[in-house]
Amino acid sequence: MTIREETYKIERMILQKNATLSENSRGRQKEEALCEFRTPFQRDRDRIIHSKAFRRLKHKTQVFLSPEGDHYRTRLTHTLEVSQISRTIARALRLNEDLVEAIALGHDLGHTPFGHCGEMELNKIHKEGFRHNEQSLRIVDYLEMRSGKRRGINLTYEVRDGILNHRGENLPSTLEGKIVRISDRIAYVNHDIDDAIRANVLSYDIFPKEYFEVLGQTHSKRINKLIHDIVETSLITGDIKFSEETSYYFNMLRDFMFEKVYLNIKAKKDEEKAMNLINKLYYYFVNHPEKLPDEFFKEYKELKNIAIKDYVSGMTDRYAISKYKSIFIPEFWI
Repeated sequence: MTIREETYKIERMILQKNATLSENSRGRQKEEALCEFRTPFQRDRDRIIHSKAFRRLKHKTQVFLSPEGDHYRTRLTHTLEVSQISRTIARALRLNEDLVEAIALGHDLGHTPFGHCGEMELNKIHKEGFRHNEQSLRIVDYLEMRSGKRRGINLTYEVRDGILNHRGENLPSTLEGKIVRISDRIAYVNHDIDDAIRANVLSYDIFPKEYFEVLGQTHSKRINKLIHDIVETSLITGDIKFSEETSYYFNMLRDFMFEKVYLNIKAKKDEEKAMNLINKLYYYFVNHPEKLPDEFFKEYKELKNIAIKDYVSGMTDRYAISKYKSIFIPEFWI
């Protein structure tokens, strides 16, 4: 019996009946030999961590553009927080921890530079639109390089489903995917409160008191409360959800953050500049596709502006700024 088969046996023993067993995965787009040591979901997690797209997350904005300080979240630290929350919930519910970790680590691979404002601009100017969850799936299915060629990293159906459906109208097909979907919201609402206060965009005294009275007065207490609420409610309902009271106050808190932070001019004062930068880069390559890197120019001949969208959306904040300077600003002015 291989180590992988022993893990299958352990999963059958300890996971609850509605958990997604690794041995029951619906498989990969391209069939390949199984690993002797790792389950398919463990293998997916490792492939995501070793991808270039994952490494780029450390230089992509979460909410605050070019923050002056070392403690603001980036897209990478957000991803790690989602992974931690997801794994805690999965372990408590005896669901597949490896599956939630793989989905969580891959869910934001397709994010643009400059956070959601970059996504909004690409969605506006790219004919087919742009949604980062769909781009995340495109990265793992196709764009990520293997052995010097674009072939993606050939993930399992369950991980791909969780990545695609971590946002939007369609729900993930597994309970593990639903855990990541709700953990993503828990993470960003709470860490964005933390970052907004650090940036002097918010102070605790402007929040309605009942939000924190119900959900917790500190970052750690809110995370703890929300996790406990999900676990307790899910054990009763068999689904992944908040209780009615917690859901009400959490959604009110999220709406408050949209009003005071996500759409706040002070918090988002440089977003117009960032959106203009994305716009300029995109249309520069529309007019000069031969200036694309070789691997994207080859694809442009067949895919046209999709190749430009892939290139621009994959940039980090600092690479996008550097590329803009090299194209539009005379060298002696820099």
